[in-house]
Amino acid sequence: MTDTPAHRSGFACVVGRPNVGKSTLTNAMVGEKVAIMSARPQTTRHTIRGIVHRENAQLILVDTPGLHRPKTLLGQRLNDLVAGTLGEVDVIAFCMPADQKVGPGDRFIAEQLAPLMIGRRSIPVVAVVTKADVVDRERLAEHLIAVDNLAVSLDRNWSAIIPVSAKDGYQVDELENLLIGYLPEGPELYPGGELTDEPEQLMVAELVREAALEGVRDELPHSLAVVVDEILPRPGSGDEADGVPELLDVHVSVYVERDSQKAIIIGRGGSRLREIGTTARHGIEKLLGTRVYLNLHVKVAKDWQRDPKQLRKLGF
Repeated sequence: MTDTPAHRSGFACVVGRPNVGKSTLTNAMVGEKVAIMSARPQTTRHTIRGIVHRENAQLILVDTPGLHRPKTLLGQRLNDLVAGTLGEVDVIAFCMPADQKVGPGDRFIAEQLAPLMIGRRSIPVVAVVTKADVVDRERLAEHLIAVDNLAVSLDRNWSAIIPVSAKDGYQVDELENLLIGYLPEGPELYPGGELTDEPEQLMVAELVREAALEGVRDELPHSLAVVVDEILPRPGSGDEADGVPELLDVHVSVYVERDSQKAIIIGRGGSRLREIGTTARHGIEKLLGTRVYLNLHVKVAKDWQRDPKQLRKLGF
């Protein structure tokens, strides 16, 4: 009779520069969309937890905002959010995309991680080469060597280096197994079947922001914030006797910094705002499991990224 492997549970923090595939990788490992994705940098504004359930393990993934050299108070607070998360996890997955050279931004992050990799309570750091599907084998091999050299240049060693592709699933399971191997023995931390512990209002806000980021100018992602004002059941909409399903009224405020940005979001004759509402509503209905009436309001909060009072109001 063979012994059943001990159950492992714990937290893995996914870090990297903005727009290197952290959220896409998190979603691929969880198997559902728990983090918003966009081609724009700094899409993630919060530490989104996704939960991977295995028979003998539970891996909680913390998808962080991209670490970067901050230019605004918002940028600094996002970096502080990541720094506060790093010291509380069991293993760190440091993402570096295969289609971009290892550069100053990666080194900046590696320097932040280096102190965590030594000492009595050292944290394993796994170097994850994302987007392995978009380069040939020769380029991938060169990138893996460059990633290894980055650690050596700081007198450190990665606990492991692994190339993955969230797009086609290449080595995603292997990465999960690798991260789980660094977790301590312990019971489940979340009920089976639960995929994230993020509040519904935050997830709704993130879905609206993702829809708003599609196809907009480069300046807008940094200036866009979304707040869910209220989610209320429509009176009389849940009467089972007449066969009418429940309808939720979801009221959301979209904040930008300038009137010109407000015009971009609204579009000619409100066309852009209607597109955002339609796209976001589909995701929100899937999340909440019911029909939704989505009411969007676009507001200007001048230079909110640099204003402590407004940052607090917007949840940062």
